[in-house]
Amino acid sequence: MNIVRRTVEIDASTDARLTEMAAERGQDVAAVLAEAVALLDSVVDLAGPDFAEDRRRLDEFLNSRTAAPLNSVKVWVASWDTDEETAPSIPRQDSE
Repeated sequence: MNIVRRTVEIDASTDARLTEMAAERGQDVAAVLAEAVALLDSVVDLAGPDFAEDRRRLDEFLNSRTAAPLNSVKVWVASWDTDEETAPSIPRQDSE
């Protein structure tokens, strides 16, 4: 493993929590930070949102006025991970 020394400035409460977490795990603070960075990397897209894709989808909706009704989507999402999971809503033409 190639070790790089880096100095970071953190507040006292964060330092205390890092120290506590390291002690709980029997690790040093560097190992806790490495795990935290790996976890952050797995759940956060640091590249940010894809505005071009968002714009393309909005333009597609504005042209077609086809979308799934919000209440149907809410029912579908609420059914996830239940024994009565429903099928996704079928997009339809908006009446506006």
